[in-house]
Parts: sequence; structure tokens; C-alpha cells
Amino acid sequence: MTDFASARRHMVDGQIRPADVTDLRITSAMLDVPRENFVPDQARALAYLDLDLGLGAAGEPARALMKPMVLSKLIQALDIEPTDKVLIVGAATGYSAALIARMAGEVVALEQDEALVRVATAGLSGIANVKVVSGPLTAGYTAGAPYDAILVEGAVETLPDALRVQVKEGGRLVCILGAAPAGAAMIYRRSGAELGGRPIFDASAALLPGFAKAAEFAF
Repeated sequence: MTDFASARRHMVDGQIRPADVTDLRITSAMLDVPRENFVPDQARALAYLDLDLGLGAAGEPARALMKPMVLSKLIQALDIEPTDKVLIVGAATGYSAALIARMAGEVVALEQDEALVRVATAGLSGIANVKVVSGPLTAGYTAGAPYDAILVEGAVETLPDALRVQVKEGGRLVCILGAAPAGAAMIYRRSGAELGGRPIFDASAALLPGFAKAAEFAF
């Protein structure tokens, strides 16, 4: 039988701390939140490995939980305050929402895959400051906008305007820009009408559905 508590410690000591994740709120949350409860039953033994953990069934579009190291660095980059309202785009099974709920005032976990919505709703039940919502990922969740911080939990080739406008003044948005295997973690900040972005570290992740760049035709 897998000792999940020990596996969590090894994940934090071997993957998270060596990646310069110094926010003790993040390491504490990752030590406490049982990631094995947010993965498919057949993958529980893989929950703490340094990999993107696939969630989709055969024949369905690929969805995955980000590598713990990449996720932790993205969360740290958001610099979440206890009063912040955070939107997670592509919340999948809800693991990231369970982590961020320990740091933020309010978390909106957006997912469009109904099977994942059900898993997230069950896994996050009892966490009072998390709301799981269903809808197109590329549209964000306007009913709760604007947000102090937005985590796009996956890779994008393009960042829709619908998400950009949901970042409040002084707010932050993080994502992985570019499809695997090459990509960069980006942070965007709102200043007036501008949402300026810069790369913060090299990273890759599964491309979220709807975020592929439109095909270009040559004549």
C-alpha cells in the first residue's frame, strides 16, 4: 500500500523546494492536500511523480493535471493575498483549487468537461470559499469578474480577450504559452487598459481545449 503522506513529503522536498518555491503557504498546502484524491483511481500510485498526469479516457481529448513543480511555481507567481478573488480556468479535478483556497479569500474553479466538473465538485465539497462552475474555458466566468488573479491551468497558444478583460486593475494572470514540448510560463499584469506579459520560466503543459491558435491559410 502506498504511503501517500510520505509521498507528499518527497514531492515537496524533491520537486517543489528545489524549484525555488519559497512561499511557505504553498509548501504547507501541498503537504496537506491529498493529491491522490484528485486523480483517477487507477493512477493514485502516480499522484506524486514529476509528470503531467493524464485524466482523459481513451478517445477523449487529452486533459492532465500539471506537474506539481510547474503548478507550484505558477501559483507562487500570482502572489495571492488573503483577500484575493481567484479564477482557475481549466480546474480539472479541483486539485489546484484546493491548494489556492488556503491562500485566497474566494476561488472560482471553472471547468467545461462535465465529468471533471462532477469530480471537482465532490472533491472540493466542504471547502467554503471555493465555487465550482461549468462553462467554456475560453469565456472565463464573467459573473464573478473582475479577478485579482487568474490561473490558466494548462498551455495556450492564444489568450482570448474574454479572459484578458476579467483581470482587474493591478491583477495578475499566469499561463503556459506555447504547446509542448516547448513553452514558457507567462505572467500578465493589468495596468489601466494594458495587460502586459513577460516570461518567468520555461515550462510545458497539455494544451487546453479551445486555446489552439487558429489555422493560417497561405494563398
